[in-house]
Amino acid sequence: MRLLPSSIALALALAASPAFAGDAANAPAVAASTQEPPRLIVAISVDQFSADLFAEYRQHFSKGFTRLLKGAVFPSGFQSHAATETCPGHSTLLTGVHPARTGITANSWFEPGLARAEKEVYCVEDESDPRSSPDNPVVSPKHLKAPTLGDLLKKRDPRTINAAVSVKDRAAVMMSGHDTDAVYWFGKQGFTTFLDRKALPAVNAYNAELGRLVAAGGGEMAVPGFCAPYDRATSVGDFTIGTYKFPFAKGDFGAFSESPRGDLATAQMAVRLVDELGMGKDAVPDVLSVSFSDTDKVGHAFGTEGVEMCIQMNTLDTALGTLFDALDARGIDYEVVLSADHGGFDAPERQHQRGNRDAVRIDPALTAASLEQEVSRRTGIAVQQGPMLYGGGESGSVWLSAELTGARKQQVVDALLAILKANPQIEGAFSADEILAQPMPEGHPQDWNLIQKVRASFVPGRSGDVQMLTRRGVVPGKAKPFKVASHGSPWDYDRRVPMLFWRAGMQGFEQPDPVETVDIAPTLAASVGLTAPAGTWDGRCLDIDASGADSCPS
Repeated sequence: MRLLPSSIALALALAASPAFAGDAANAPAVAASTQEPPRLIVAISVDQFSADLFAEYRQHFSKGFTRLLKGAVFPSGFQSHAATETCPGHSTLLTGVHPARTGITANSWFEPGLARAEKEVYCVEDESDPRSSPDNPVVSPKHLKAPTLGDLLKKRDPRTINAAVSVKDRAAVMMSGHDTDAVYWFGKQGFTTFLDRKALPAVNAYNAELGRLVAAGGGEMAVPGFCAPYDRATSVGDFTIGTYKFPFAKGDFGAFSESPRGDLATAQMAVRLVDELGMGKDAVPDVLSVSFSDTDKVGHAFGTEGVEMCIQMNTLDTALGTLFDALDARGIDYEVVLSADHGGFDAPERQHQRGNRDAVRIDPALTAASLEQEVSRRTGIAVQQGPMLYGGGESGSVWLSAELTGARKQQVVDALLAILKANPQIEGAFSADEILAQPMPEGHPQDWNLIQKVRASFVPGRSGDVQMLTRRGVVPGKAKPFKVASHGSPWDYDRRVPMLFWRAGMQGFEQPDPVETVDIAPTLAASVGLTAPAGTWDGRCLDIDASGADSCPS
């Protein structure tokens, strides 16, 4: 049944209460034979949900996660590549290929020769549209080079419904792909979609509910009892983290969506899409992609180890329960996968308190401007227009001005590599030529070396001319209120993520073997009987049922 207009406020209030536990832990209404294809694939990404965070909180989950923990649990999944950011990570989840093949090398990249003032290109931006800019993009899937599971299913049978929802545009677009029926993300005043599409009536109605809720403002969210040990302040310069409880002012949609409440709204919106589109109602499998963004929002703003993240984990558990309970109530036979686009690392200041003296903030000498100054000093080379170097610092990549060609370009690359390799915070630095000389990596992702990780997310003509990889524990960015931690490193705290599969009737298990997020698409394809030519996937089908039958085709 649909929630009544007033019930979202009640749902949000309940979610803030540590005493609330939904029915998701109970037996689902549907217990279909796992030999038949599910009617609905529910692909869930939790942004910045590291394997470490999953391990830390799994003992406290009592709602939606309870069901998933009874399925196939792979605690050591890998976003195998080096570019552990939101857009590349999401691009692997339902394409089954690494970012080197999806074309999504980063959240954004630079094209120094681009014929507009801004040389930066956002990963889901149509930069050819004169209305578009990286900060206010005309959203498009044009840069995604590989088909998603939804794309392939719709090619097999156009009756397949392919829908996605997230707080982040890049998450929804990367998981749904090109051939979509509904794609929504959180805009300035509720959920929005592509410029050339009209919002569904259910979305307009839900946005009206959200508008009334946000207009009223909100107080602090309740702290679950198990979060008490996390509720203490840590100083970061002249401010503190560790005690914030997410109040938001009247009418502040941004503060609402970037708090744990955004995940609850995402779950509610997903249910509205199921109803509006009639998903899971016939024998043609549908795909619903749901990316919960607020673990990432909270992780960046407050780090991973304060009361803020504890409240977020409890709320995420509730949001999952909300979604699963709604699907059960509708009698839908569905299969779920939950994973993440990347992991994360706590603020260095709190890391120091907990014995990690290697955690530091990135050296300002590694910014593009500082690197350019030193390269020019060593080589005497300068350019006539714009910067000579783009990126650096937090990006992990450096792009060279389009004015640099031939011997001058090689001089700059050589000088830049020498500067980077001499910096004590740099673990590795590679030119584009060095990277492209490497074969695509194979074998267990936990055993890959640095250049193999880089190769898996390197896109010729789009990735930087030089790739710089910082040492373990170096945190990108300068700390300021509501931005204290980040990700994007080649280290396992950013690469390792959980992978959980569940369907009613399956026999669950836990498997610690290293697997990859590119294994998700071929695994789900097997569930719905989708065959694809050899070479379609970088990953492999995982047998996700512990019974005698193999869930993967021979």
